[in-house]
Amino acid sequence: MARTTWAEKLEGGKPPHVAELEKRFAGFGPGQRLFIASPRLLKEKINEIPPGTVLDIVELRKSLAEENGADGTCPVSTSIFLRIVAEAALDEMQAGKPAANITPFWRVVDPKSPLAKKLSSGPEFIEVRRGLEAAG
Repeated sequence: MARTTWAEKLEGGKPPHVAELEKRFAGFGPGQRLFIASPRLLKEKINEIPPGTVLDIVELRKSLAEENGADGTCPVSTSIFLRIVAEAALDEMQAGKPAANITPFWRVVDPKSPLAKKLSSGPEFIEVRRGLEAAG
């Protein structure tokens, strides 16, 4: 069976939705409304972040929850989807697309985070991209 590419994962999956929790999950309690984003939605939101700006993932989740009438945004799925966005962007770059034309995931992924260490680019790529943007 063929491996699913990051680009296919980016386009696949369920659409964004709000789920009402029946039991405790990720710091949220029963009855709370949890927004579940999608890789495509995260890509769109990240593409809106201006160059040289860093948006903490917690702030991103907070704004997504507010925009969607939820008490919070799922931290687990957000991290998974963020990795999908980042790896799909890195694949595009590896295929020859300039870094300036890929989704700037480095504006959200902290180079010191566990996620950065999992990325095929490693945390160094994020630090370099942030440095280049800060320099203008």
